[in-house]
Parts: sequence; structure tokens; C-alpha cells
Amino acid sequence: MQTIFNSRDIGYLEEMARQMRIEIVKMLEKSGSGHTGGSLSAADIVSALYFYKMKHSPDAPGWPGRDRFVLSKGHAAPVLYAALALSGYMDRSLLCSLRKIDCPLQGHPSSKMLKGVEVSTGSLGQGLSIANGMALGLRLDKSSSRVYCLLGDGEIQEGQVWEAAMSAAHYKLDNLCAILDFNGLQIDGRVRDVMNIEPVEDKWKAFGWHTMQIDGHNMQAIADALDSAERVKDKPCIIIAKTIKGKGVSIFEGKAEYHGVAPSGAELDIAIKELGGNGK
Repeated sequence: MQTIFNSRDIGYLEEMARQMRIEIVKMLEKSGSGHTGGSLSAADIVSALYFYKMKHSPDAPGWPGRDRFVLSKGHAAPVLYAALALSGYMDRSLLCSLRKIDCPLQGHPSSKMLKGVEVSTGSLGQGLSIANGMALGLRLDKSSSRVYCLLGDGEIQEGQVWEAAMSAAHYKLDNLCAILDFNGLQIDGRVRDVMNIEPVEDKWKAFGWHTMQIDGHNMQAIADALDSAERVKDKPCIIIAKTIKGKGVSIFEGKAEYHGVAPSGAELDIAIKELGGNGK
């Protein structure tokens, strides 16, 4: 089995991120609820993972040789659904059913309802522990596959994250790469006001991790960091990606109030225009 996504074409990866953002705002407006800001902020990161770095196949979602993706910040499910649709795990038309009763596209990802979702997430703080278990299992199987875990910055206020960080370093999980979507905002306001997490990089270093800081909207920097993470040996790696909440739509950017609010019809029109889309 060969993965069909391994493009290092930066323009292509940026285009896929743009299309993902269009699908995100469209599905959220249709549902009337969901998480706008943190889905948009992570689109560049998830584009680089799904269309460049990760080994995966929509025709064989359970392929043992695949890389694993854990969306620890499960409320940002729309960014995952957009990536899965654009890479062929489902038809794009299914996106309009986000958050409908009995629909596979629940408000948080469900591995029981949608192929391509590795694990159900949404209880913040648990994803890195799950990723640790996956990485340990792959090591026992002598697999070359890797695990990628996307964390939110507000999420790492959870104590379980730091237990998992300590554990990953203890077991030298160099097949594990965490990415921190560091947009500085959470549902109650600025992260530093709710519970200051700085100095972020020093904390992860102190827990025994290899760290990198990048611009989370610079596709070249994201791709380079993912490449560098693969070369790290005997310790897990975290990419601290500085991002903008609501990235790509001026009326959402940098606003905590759009953490868990869907666009209105009028806001969708603005968003589609700014993202270069073709209407609803």
C-alpha cells in the first residue's frame, strides 16, 4: 500500500488549506453551531499533515502502515472533516450534515461513526496520552509509522497533558510528534489571562522534549519542521506553531468570541469572498 499524498509543493498545500477553510465556514454556517476560530487557525497545519507528511490512504483507512493523527483539541472537528473530505475519505456533500443527529460528523470526532478518524476526542487533555499509547504500540510492532497529535494552547492548561509529556519523554517516543496550535485565545479570553502557560518552550524542554517554534501559517516552515521532527532520535518532538485564531477571515481573526460560535449567513458571505470561494 502506497500513500497517495506526499506533495512538497508549497503552493498546492496552501491551496488545500484555503479550500479547507472554505469548507469549514460553510459547514459551520449550515450547522448553526460549532467552533470557528480554532478550526481556521489549524488549517495550514492539518493541510501539511494530510497532503504532505502523513502516510495514509482513504481507500484503506485501517492500513497498518499508515501514520496516525490524534486531534486532541476535538472541538476543532471541522478542520479534520474538511481534510478527510478533500483527501477522499468521504464525499464533500456530507460536510453539510455537521452536527446533525445520527450524522457521522458529530461536534467532536467519533471513530465509531466516520472512517479516517483514529480516535474519538473532545475531552480536552486526553489526546496526548492516547497518542503515547499509539506510539508505544507501533514501537512494539516494530512499525515505522508515526503519530501526530494536535493540541490547543488552552488545552495544555490540563494537568494530564503534562503527565503524558513526562511519560513520552521517559519512554523516548521519537515516533511521536505533537503540534501546539498556539493562537493565544480560548473560550474565556486570552490564554495568558485564564491560566498563563508561558514559558511554553521552556516547559516542554524541561519535560525532555525536542522543541521547535514556527509560524503556524507559513507552509514552508510547517513542512520543514515536520521533516526535522522525523530526524529527532530518542525523544519526542513538539512543534510550537504560533497561529491566529480565525485565520483567513478578517472578521474572525484574533477574536475569542468566535471560539465556539458559527458564522451567520452574512458573515459567511464575507468569509467566502475573502477566502476566494464561489458562494454558498
